[in-house]
Amino acid sequence: MKSLPELFTNNEQWRHDIEEEHPGFFKALGEQQSPQYLWIGCADSRVPANEVVGLMPGELFVHRNVANLVNHTDLNLLSVLQFAVDVLKVKHIMVVGHYGCGGVKASMEDVPHGLIDNWLRQVRELYLRNRKHLVKLPDDKAQLDRMCELNVARQVINVSNTTVVQEAWRRDQPLTIHGWIYGIGDGRLRDLDIQIQNNKELRVLENEEYDNTSA
Repeated sequence: MKSLPELFTNNEQWRHDIEEEHPGFFKALGEQQSPQYLWIGCADSRVPANEVVGLMPGELFVHRNVANLVNHTDLNLLSVLQFAVDVLKVKHIMVVGHYGCGGVKASMEDVPHGLIDNWLRQVRELYLRNRKHLVKLPDDKAQLDRMCELNVARQVINVSNTTVVQEAWRRDQPLTIHGWIYGIGDGRLRDLDIQIQNNKELRVLENEEYDNTSA
């Protein structure tokens, strides 16, 4: 007897609907995947990557974790990144945060949260570097939203500095890194006007981040 039978019922309806709308879809999908995009996003259940951008299965390669972080010691993320860039030859990597992120919020609080604090350490350090500017914003929500944006920019820098991306650029492989943010309250995806496709553009973003924290 299946546990959670309602989920299996949903699956049957889902695959029926797709096959009816796109005959032969699953047969073709089983033969290959050729996505042009890698989405690095938050694990939050309210941010369904494919649905947010209206793409079908097979069109978007996805990695998700708490607070959409790119850590250089995270072998899971680095393996996904290498497969996406070196094997699938994706042309775009989108780092996608979301407003009201619980992980970012936790990193801004001066109380312990247990094991998760280790994962969020780099976000906590980013917050501490920017705190004197964030407190000038009108309220806690504005501060959190701004931190979510700053975190996306930081992770764009991090992914751009990985050996995988650096090697791709060195061999002139077309690869652009984007910084986006999603609004759970309105379903809108926003471009943070962060787009990097070479080291020259990366250095500009790094300098902008430094200027923002030292002003």
